[in-house]
Amino acid sequence: MFETAFKNIDDTLWKDAGCSSALDYIEQTSWILFLKYLDDYETDKANSALLNGEVYNSILSDEFSWTTWATPKSSDGKLDYNAALTGDDLREFVNLKLFPYLKQFKVSADNANTLEYKIGEIFSEINNKLQSGYALREVINKIDELSFLSNDDKHELSSLYEDKIKNMGNAGKNGGEYYTPRPLIKSIVKVINPIIGETVYDGAVGSAGFLCEAYAHLRASKEMSASEYEQLQLHTLYGKEKKSLAYVIGIMNMILHGVEAPNIVHKNTLTENIADIQEKDRVDVVIANPPFGGKERREVRQNFPIDTGETAYLFLQHFIKILKTGGRAGVVIKNTFLSNTDNASIALRKQLLNDCNLFAVLDLPGGTFIGAGVKTVVLFFEKGKATENIWYYQLNVGRNMGKTNPLNEKDLAEFVEMAKTQQLSDNSWLVDVATVNKDTWDLTVNNPNTVEEVDNRTPQEIIAEIEQLDVQAAQALQAIKDLL
Repeated sequence: MFETAFKNIDDTLWKDAGCSSALDYIEQTSWILFLKYLDDYETDKANSALLNGEVYNSILSDEFSWTTWATPKSSDGKLDYNAALTGDDLREFVNLKLFPYLKQFKVSADNANTLEYKIGEIFSEINNKLQSGYALREVINKIDELSFLSNDDKHELSSLYEDKIKNMGNAGKNGGEYYTPRPLIKSIVKVINPIIGETVYDGAVGSAGFLCEAYAHLRASKEMSASEYEQLQLHTLYGKEKKSLAYVIGIMNMILHGVEAPNIVHKNTLTENIADIQEKDRVDVVIANPPFGGKERREVRQNFPIDTGETAYLFLQHFIKILKTGGRAGVVIKNTFLSNTDNASIALRKQLLNDCNLFAVLDLPGGTFIGAGVKTVVLFFEKGKATENIWYYQLNVGRNMGKTNPLNEKDLAEFVEMAKTQQLSDNSWLVDVATVNKDTWDLTVNNPNTVEEVDNRTPQEIIAEIEQLDVQAAQALQAIKDLL
């Protein structure tokens, strides 16, 4: 049912002049989906309060509740078409009344970690793009069929939403900007292995895939007490995101995965001077796929001791700084970071090896990030101890990857298992940092187990083979002429 509803929603959005891409589809679906979630959330809270003899004060006033403006029902439980707005009336209500009302929560909320603040933040960042109030009515009716009241419903909705994020990423110029392959994220989380009581952070949160997988990992790690579950919900997962659309999608994605009020802040992480990071700001775990290839302004670059315009290198400096001593990180970065000869790359590799234990490098094959067109590696490191040995693992999936043949968990299973003991194999090896060139700090992936084929033929044998091929080519050409 949910899958059909999502397809019908996309079909309706496709017909509306205000929506022109997969990015528009997920943006518009997200804000309406969020308001339906909020209605189910408030219904659940009100019912729980009633059972406990308490009173629940709704976040939204009655005029702006879902059941009043979006789907007023008649006594038989069906949509009351006489009371339900549609056409221009619906569009004007949404644009001129609903959105301004929801935006004001950003100012009136007690603090940034409340659901009220998230409501205000979300509706300050996006607008209704549907130009037809009739199309908007169709989408609302379809989303009203969805339910967030059971864990099974949330699980199915989260899977479908992930598919929409994947499609949006594939539709963009850089697939990795919005969507990091989930099998890769899960494998990174397994290797880093966050535990209850630790703080987990992604400073380039995007669609929040890393935080969603960290939540699922922690949720399944043990039978939690009420206080541990509260800690997981409120004081464990943190993120920052610069772009408005990604921020909204990240919030919605975490909600669908079970985090009621995600601790995601809408800001550019790199505008923070890392010299101002104090012990209270530090985290236990960093897991991220920061954007690479971007260029930051001079005033942003001044926030970092190693001057570079490469966005990913600035993020890496930020991640090293924000980790607690003993904190762990799994960070995706372009493989050229390991070998670039510019001053910033050399200085950053030196800092990484001296300030952290770079205990593993996962070398990923081309095509891991569909549409991105770059090769990447994952750096796994622990802060507070210099690196002595680096364990490299070169992932060979034995096929060309793409949209129809993407990375899967089975591809990474051996890596995850072998990483526990840094097992050596044809695809894995150790590098002693004492042997690394201290002028370049070059960490290029160079598998010593790769055997190059050696041509043992003599020069005379090679010449004879070339002459034989020439004869065969001449004969083939003559045969073609004879046929003509």
